[in-house]
Order: sequence, then structure tokens, then C-alpha cells
Amino acid sequence: MNSMSSSLQRTGQWVFSQDIPTDVVVEVGEANFSLHKFMLVAKSNYIRKLIMESKDSDVTRIDLSDIPGGPEMFEKAAKFCYGVNFEITVQNVAALHCAAEFLQMTDKYCDNNLAGRTQDFLSQVALSSLSGAVVVLKSCEILLPISRDLGIVRRCVDVVGAKACNEAMFPCRTPPNWWTEELCILDVDFFTDVVASMKQRGLKPSSLASAIITYTERSLRDLVRDHSGRGVKFSDPENNDSEERSQQRDLVESIVSLLPSDKGLFPINFLCSLLRCVVFLEASLASKNELEKRISVVLEHVTVDDLLIPSFTYDGERLLDLDSVRRIISTFVEKEKNVGVFNGGDFNKGLCSASLQRVARTVDSYLAEIATYGELTISKFNAIANLVQKSARKSDDDLYRAIDIFLKAHPNLDEIEREKVCSSMDPLKLSYEARLHASQNKRLPVNIVLHALYYDQLKLRSGVEDKEGAVVVVPEAVATRGQVKADASLARENEALRSELMKMKMYVSDLQKSGAAGASSSNAPPSNKKSSKSTFFSSVSKKLGKLNPFRHGSKDTSNIDEDLAGVDITKPRRRRFSIS
Repeated sequence: MNSMSSSLQRTGQWVFSQDIPTDVVVEVGEANFSLHKFMLVAKSNYIRKLIMESKDSDVTRIDLSDIPGGPEMFEKAAKFCYGVNFEITVQNVAALHCAAEFLQMTDKYCDNNLAGRTQDFLSQVALSSLSGAVVVLKSCEILLPISRDLGIVRRCVDVVGAKACNEAMFPCRTPPNWWTEELCILDVDFFTDVVASMKQRGLKPSSLASAIITYTERSLRDLVRDHSGRGVKFSDPENNDSEERSQQRDLVESIVSLLPSDKGLFPINFLCSLLRCVVFLEASLASKNELEKRISVVLEHVTVDDLLIPSFTYDGERLLDLDSVRRIISTFVEKEKNVGVFNGGDFNKGLCSASLQRVARTVDSYLAEIATYGELTISKFNAIANLVQKSARKSDDDLYRAIDIFLKAHPNLDEIEREKVCSSMDPLKLSYEARLHASQNKRLPVNIVLHALYYDQLKLRSGVEDKEGAVVVVPEAVATRGQVKADASLARENEALRSELMKMKMYVSDLQKSGAAGASSSNAPPSNKKSSKSTFFSSVSKKLGKLNPFRHGSKDTSNIDEDLAGVDITKPRRRRFSIS
């Protein structure tokens, strides 16, 4: 009722002043306009046909609810019929032109008609600038399909594409990329049309990428407002199929389809943010696969925060999308393998590129970050750790840190399970400080602790000392043990270990004999034998107990609350370390 009364009141200001009473009521939705037939028929061929073709000889009501632009545009068209002045603007020119075409108010029916006026305004004013053309194109969104049928959309897209290309190649304003901001008000379908127009005109892919990045960050502000993954907007899981969520899903999929084929155009954090959106909105698998491939190409530049891709269960519980990360790393490693073979290198002999070594460090840091994640199983942990070949790690210190955090976060693992966790790590590739820490780490399985103790004691016995922070040089037989059959490798290692243990046993036996001889000659009490027997191991353990290489670490073992003072590593554990 309010719209009907307001429309009648507005119409009365310029119609009821006529001496001749009105004879027709035009209905446009809920609005009614009392007008004169002869004034309308003089300009509108459509209304003339309605009156002439009507079975009722005296038409008193006409329904024009389908007119583009609704009551507001019809009122302006009626004012034009009555010769009343009104303003044509870039905001209303498209709707007014569509209404004029709908009413057949063209120059073919009457000279200097409304459609001709709006056409002139479009050409001379609205489409003369990039900003004006964008506003007109934006107004066409609610005028489909007639605005596209009349060619207004095509004209606007051509003008916007041409002027945007000109601004990108020959900037005349600051900042240089101001034109990308102008495009952000468009619907994604019209933005897609503009991008296609710019591609046809040969715009550089980097400029296209800049426009896409700006548009994405503005259109999905709540979803990509920061690149760390912590700014993802959470919605009620019961509304997963809500209209807003569906629109965002369509928007993300459209943006992914717009990405230029050049793989290295987009920053890694932007691609990872877009992948978070795809996962969060449950977008198409094709969009997800495309982003994973693009991220894998530039994986060497990724950070741990970029790889923390959240996922959600049906009840809204926040999880991590480990499968996406695994596929990204696997694709990168496969690419490195193919590049190595193509360049004549042998990927399997440990000849790794600097890129792969950087990715290996990132993978180890990523494992340390997710190690406390409750849903992370041993198999998933090892699957990610083993994606990168062992020779890509010059040192296993970072991997040891991740393993230690995992063991601390999962304290109920038995010995076999802890051995499985440590299976991806080579104890002989730990630095001197890391081995010292491992030798006192009660969370580690027995065989890892024995490896650390044995190696350092062997070094001390042979008089070789590692430099601080240096990585132990692994013998070739150990470093390449993955290249031969597992049984032969294991046999050689066991034989070497058995030989060294025998030498150690003989050495301790000699100490005992010399100690016993000295005791008998000086009539010393028998208890000195026991003291001399443990002298070698006790001195080593005393040195080891003073050092903790991860004392100042951020997350791994800085807060270890176990009392290591009560641990006597000179006494062998009850579980026997088999070397057979």
C-alpha cells in the first residue's frame, strides 16, 4: 500500500495538473500510475499495440509488471512521454535503455525518442571512461537477460577490457594498479567476461594475475583476509548448503578456472589461501587438484603456515587436510625426479637439488608443527616423512625434533609403535648435539638410544671428535644402504656392529685385568674392581648428561619435565638389543 500511494502521489505532481482527466491505470508490480492513453501511445509503440489489440474496447488498466527496472524506470519513461525533465546517469542509463526498448520507445516509432537519448548517453558519457563503463556493467546484473540481448553487456565489457589494458600498459594514475580495484564491484560472471576480453587484447599474464588476486581478496574478504589460515571464517555446519555458501563456492570455482596457465605467476601464500577456501567450501575436486598442482610447482618457497590447510568434519570440528599436503609434496618430488633424469642425474643415488633440500627442511618443520595433532596416526606421520628421499636431508635433526614432539604428544605408544615412528630417521645422521640429547631421551625406543650411545662411544674411543654443530659423516656403506638388497645391507651392518662390540668387550676386559692386577699389588679392597669396570661408561655418561641441544627450542623439548638426573644410562636396559 505504501508503494502504491507514494507512486500515485508522485505521479499526481506532474499528471493531475492536466485539464483532461486520466483514463488508464498502469500497474507495475504493486505500484499503480493513473495516466492518459494518448500521451503514452504517442511515444510507446508497445502500449499502442496493447490498447489496439485488446478485446475490451475501453481499456482502463494495463499490466506492465515485466518492464525492466520496475516502477522506477517506468515512471521515468512516463515522464518522458509527458515531456517532464529527469536526469539520466551512469547508474540508471542501462535500466532506462532496457525499459525504453521494452516499451518500443525508439526513433523508428517516434523521432528523438527515449531509446535514442539513452543510446547517445551511453556512447558519449557513460562509456567514455573505465569507471563509468564498470558502473554501467554492474547495473546490468539485475537486467539480465535483456541487457545482454540488447548488446549493452558486450559494449561495456569491450570498453572495460580495452581501457583496463591501456591502464595496465601505460599507467596514467597512481597507484598503477588502481584499475584492478575498479573491477572488484563486478559479479564474477562479468569479471570473467572482462578477463577474457583482456586476454584477447594480449594483456600480460602478470597483469591478469594482479587483477585476479585483487578481485579474489575483495570478493572473499572473510575467507582470505589473512594468509596464515587463521582468518578462515567459520559458518554453521548445518548451513553448508546455504545460499551464501553456495555463492561463495561458485565464486571460488570460477576464480580457479580464470587462473592463467603460467604456473609461477601467483604468490605461494595466495594459492594456499585459495586452497583453504576450496577445502572449506567443499568446492569441486577439479578446483582442488588444479591448486595443488600449482602449489607443488613453487613448493620450495612455501612456509609451514602456508601448508596448515584446515578442514572440517560434518559436526564442525576443525581438522587438518593432510591428504592435500601429501599430494602436493608427492607431485613436487616426482617432478624433481623427472628433472634429474632428464638432466642426466641419478635421483636414486642421492644427487638432490637445492630445491628438494629446502622442501625436505620444510617437510620436517611441518611434521613438527602437526605432531601434536591428535588425529595424526603413525602411518600418516611416516607417509609424509618418507615422501622426501633420505639423501635430501643432510642432517636428520629437524626430523628427530618432529619425532620427539610426536612421542611426547602420544605418551601411550608401546615399544614397537615408537620404533615405527622412528623408522623414518637415521640415527647416524644426527648432529653431535642431537645424539647427546637422544642418548638421554626416555621417550625413544631402546635401539635408537643404543645407536646414539654406541656411535659416540666409538668416536671417543677412536679419538675422533665432532665439531660443534657439525653433522656426522656417514660411511658410504651406511649412506647407500638403500641401494642394495635389504638383507645384505642388514647383514653387513650387524656384522660391523658385532665386531665393534667384541672389540669394546675386549677393551673393557683389559681394563678389568689391569685394575685387578693393580688392586692385588696394593692390597686394595675388592670394591675397586667394580669402580674400574664402569669408569669408561661413567665418564662418557657424565659428559652426556651436561648437554641438552634443544634446551632453547620453541616446541620440541624445551618443556620436558622428566627428571633425567635419576636416569642411570650406564646400566643397560632390560630389553636386549639384538644384533643377530
